[in-house]
Amino acid sequence: MWEARAADGRAGELREWVQGEAVPALRGSAGLERLEVFTAPGDRVLLITWWTGEPLPVPDPPGGLLARPVHRWSFTSEHVE
Repeated sequence: MWEARAADGRAGELREWVQGEAVPALRGSAGLERLEVFTAPGDRVLLITWWTGEPLPVPDPPGGLLARPVHRWSFTSEHVE
């Protein structure tokens, strides 16, 4: 999971950057099974990806779009119904 918080007034630009730059950079990568973009309160944009094998890193957005550094988490699926 990748999460970024937009600088004041730049949430739309950050969302556009994710959809126009980060998503295309990952699309078609070997092992990428699924990719979803979410928005959240606090001008946050989340990118969640599912991989078989080692995931590729998500590129960093331009610094001017961010209120703080990007957060990244890796999870292992334990149960699905």
